[in-house]
Amino acid sequence: MVEEIKNGTRRTLNGSLCVYFDGYWIRCYIPPKDTLAERKRLIDNLTRRTFHHTEPGINTPGDRLELARAAHDRETEPKRKRIKAAMLAGALFNRATDIFTSVVDLAERGVTVSQDNELMRECGACFQEALALGKQVKHYSGQEGIDELWGEPFKAFTLPVEKFYESRYIKIAQSMRDIDRVADRLVDLFDNDPSFSGLTALIRTYAGAAKSECETMKSDVDIFDIWANFTASGEAVVEFQPRTVESMSKRRIRRIMEGRTLVREGKELIAYVAGARVPMPKSTQAFLDRCEAYQQAAVRIGDDPATSSLAAR
Repeated sequence: MVEEIKNGTRRTLNGSLCVYFDGYWIRCYIPPKDTLAERKRLIDNLTRRTFHHTEPGINTPGDRLELARAAHDRETEPKRKRIKAAMLAGALFNRATDIFTSVVDLAERGVTVSQDNELMRECGACFQEALALGKQVKHYSGQEGIDELWGEPFKAFTLPVEKFYESRYIKIAQSMRDIDRVADRLVDLFDNDPSFSGLTALIRTYAGAAKSECETMKSDVDIFDIWANFTASGEAVVEFQPRTVESMSKRRIRRIMEGRTLVREGKELIAYVAGARVPMPKSTQAFLDRCEAYQQAAVRIGDDPATSSLAAR
């Protein structure tokens, strides 16, 4: 019988402590002590990471919150209002971290600030409003919103640190699932195409490296090897050149070039998901739809790679 593994199970695998969630063993880390100082450090790191993976121009300083709100409130054009909502969300995030920094500074000077203190209430309110506006914030690719990532600093403020870490493992498992969905679909499309011989092994290697990058903290000493593998294997996918022969039809060559473009788009999507460490359902489904359209087009025009001039050789 196949062993049923419960979510949250921990084991040491290949020398690393791992936790199991939704079909994936994920490298896990001992959470820091749940102190104000550690929580501040965690929130600061999450806030920087959030701005790194979201659209440019929205990292509004906290001291410009009132200006950002006024600009948002008077805007009527829908696209501009969405962008100003993202800028307002950025200002709210930064105001919340500014307040929390002040609270930690007071605590380090021996001044106790309770959870129901006015400063803590305002900090929580800023985080919560930023979270609500987060649906207006897009990933830096512009493909979709990324509110699951946007909500992480608020979770770190409200949840015990240990619970926050557990919530991250669940998102990482979902991210790994989407990486596998993209990679599996590309393998399905090109595994039997002689023009793309050798590509699927590169895709599998890249997907594995992406999942390793997704689960590994930047503070982990292994990140040097993991990031190098992730980047190098991604470059190998992008640099792959399908093979053609002079006797191929223009239609067949055009299809091969379309396939190469699809592969590069899939590589970029895997990089986005691995970097953000949250699933990107709209982008993933849109890519899978493009893969389906590519396959259906082959059926309509009778493009069978197995009978191409290259296969005959």
